[in-house]
Amino acid sequence: MSQKLFQKGFVPLNIAVLTVSDTRSEEDDGSGKLLVERVEQAGHKLQEKVITKDDIYAIRAVVSKWIYEPETHAVLVTGGTGFTARDSTPEAVKPLLDKEIEGFGELFRQISVRDIGTSTMQSRALAGFANATVIFCMPGSTNACATAWDELIRLQLDSETAPCNFVSVLVNK
Repeated sequence: MSQKLFQKGFVPLNIAVLTVSDTRSEEDDGSGKLLVERVEQAGHKLQEKVITKDDIYAIRAVVSKWIYEPETHAVLVTGGTGFTARDSTPEAVKPLLDKEIEGFGELFRQISVRDIGTSTMQSRALAGFANATVIFCMPGSTNACATAWDELIRLQLDSETAPCNFVSVLVNK
């Protein structure tokens, strides 16, 4: 491992945010706005924010572009993780992943049960790595995004989180 991995101090990341929705616009995209605010408050740089329709190929096109770009460290996807006929985020993103982070979906549902009870089993939240970029897919509700960022994602994208975090993998592409 390089010496860079053992340095102390916060490392800002370039993070892209994708809202998957057939109905949202920039004016009423509460979940996307929340994620942008949280990213910037944490000291990271917003790389880009996009809203795309809930379509497998539209989602893949946006995510593929970001994971191809070496300057993109993380992608946050909100929406399209439920069970309606139009919910296709997991089907769009999963084939792009080199490695899945099973613990993200497991922990997200475990934490969410206190807020929404057994309805949390309907969440198909997932995460993984593609081309040394971490991707987190979470439900479209603002509360779900707050839970995912505040209790899981923020800490794993913070180079000062011990005993481990994802930053060393992301900045050494």
